[in-house]
Amino acid sequence: MTAPTASPSAFLEQYTVQLAEPAPAPPDEPWAVQSLADGAAGVSLLHIEMAGRHGGSWRSAHRWITAAATGHISAADTTGLFLGAPAIGFVLTTVPPPFQHLYNPARRTLHQHITALTHRRVDAALTRIRNGDLPTFAEYDLFYGLTGIGAYLLRADPGGIALERVLRYLVALTRPLAPAGRGLPGWWVRHDPARGDSPHFPGGHANFGAAHGITGPLLLLAQAMRRGITVDGHREAMWAICEHLDVWCQLSPSGPWWPEHISRRDFDRGRPHHDAPARPSWCYGTTGIARAGQLAGLALRAPDLRAFYEDALYRTLTDPEQLAHVTDSGLCHGWAGIYQTATRAAADALDHRLQTLTKRLGDTLVARAQPGSHPTTGLINGDAGTALALTTYAAQQAPITGWDSCLLIN
Repeated sequence: MTAPTASPSAFLEQYTVQLAEPAPAPPDEPWAVQSLADGAAGVSLLHIEMAGRHGGSWRSAHRWITAAATGHISAADTTGLFLGAPAIGFVLTTVPPPFQHLYNPARRTLHQHITALTHRRVDAALTRIRNGDLPTFAEYDLFYGLTGIGAYLLRADPGGIALERVLRYLVALTRPLAPAGRGLPGWWVRHDPARGDSPHFPGGHANFGAAHGITGPLLLLAQAMRRGITVDGHREAMWAICEHLDVWCQLSPSGPWWPEHISRRDFDRGRPHHDAPARPSWCYGTTGIARAGQLAGLALRAPDLRAFYEDALYRTLTDPEQLAHVTDSGLCHGWAGIYQTATRAAADALDHRLQTLTKRLGDTLVARAQPGSHPTTGLINGDAGTALALTTYAAQQAPITGWDSCLLIN
């Protein structure tokens, strides 16, 4: 790993200066500001965290929140945690108590729309299951599906019926497709990993990642159970996902790893087409999967499961070959997501090696951070996400606002 060339605080100042003023919404894409991934909604999380942590002026945060909420906020069935009403609703859950009164009317209105959206989406998903059809990412994933909406509800209304229905749906999702499905897992989607119709994935595929695969539902189920929120079949659903991960776990001298996805041919022959681990990112790699497995072990009170995934995380993040695949400092694919996830895992870990590892990962993040180097300023693949991970490293303390719960690692 590369030694840091500047302090995280110095980089943070550069990032916040660069992201001081929101740009107006593109005339041809007015909805873009409502994107938690790439728009003003995601960037506002940085300014909210900075104000909450340092007690500074609220003006920057308010400017970005206002920019994100300008115009019609969509609660259409195509919206989810990372776009539209759920995205803005999530942002408002991170506002520190001294400023919440500024947004209470908006929060109430948004929550009503998000709750109605949840019930519509659950109804549609359960109808699809009853009909025996295959789902899509958009039905269940973290970015636009019910897992992401559940992440919002876990913060905004943990005791509500809407979250209960999402959890019940996820339990149903873990049941195998039958009889025509020939034992395929219930989250087997009908499209390829790029949401298309590739000849390499006839009949669809199963995805393992935190962003779009079954790791996302496992994260939500585990986070809910840790908070004492469960539904009938909750425990069994978590074990079903863990058993699936166990079946497809690949062992190597550098430790266990998982494929990003499997095709129907892979499923039938019982082994993935991947022959080596890809980058150990939060979104698709062992980092996100291991955090989910660790949380499952904690929630299920299964110490062996917890220990296995903590060891997997440590071995992955000390393997030079896997780390060589990490080429950017972003949250989704890069060092920021790896550092933030490892930090959350270390705080819960019995494996003390993870505590020492996070310092090294943070140093690497600082060394790779280059304000203005990302093609976007947003949260997931842009400067805002890198800066938010740097706030954690600079303070050596968990986020004040809980912004990283949009990744379900917290």
